[in-house]
Amino acid sequence: MELDEALGLIAEVPDFPEPGVLFRDLSPLFADAGAFKAVTDALADTLEPGVEALAGVEARGFLLAAAVGYARGLGVVLIRKPGKLPQVAGRVDYALEYGTATVELPAGVVRPGQRIAVLDDVLATGGTVAATGKLLEDAGAVVDSVSVILELGALGGREVHHGTANR
Repeated sequence: MELDEALGLIAEVPDFPEPGVLFRDLSPLFADAGAFKAVTDALADTLEPGVEALAGVEARGFLLAAAVGYARGLGVVLIRKPGKLPQVAGRVDYALEYGTATVELPAGVVRPGQRIAVLDDVLATGGTVAATGKLLEDAGAVVDSVSVILELGALGGREVHHGTANR
């Protein structure tokens, strides 16, 4: 399956999770083996040589980082929602398009100077990417790049994290 065909499987759900928000549901893309492979291959192709690990943001970012990590032989750093980790290296609160959220970094999984690429499903306002980048940088890692399946350009998320988002 071609990447454009895979992206065509993304469903738009109006007024979710609240009125006025147009939610992009990637579930049909993930459920289709050919589409998932096309997206995984495309994300893997965005990685620069020298990337040492991938950071996936809970929960869809986990799927992407795991698939790309397997394909490229890279480890995966799981950026978690609060209350899921027994030991936390850092925690960042941030604003979403329709509320606030928090992410945490597990203790002992990032080395100082380690080059990490962030993978997630959708780049909207950039809050999740910026919070993830801050967690990683506070732990001494270097955020190499950010790659997503879908960017909602009108929301300006690319500018929030040094313009590093790729597709």
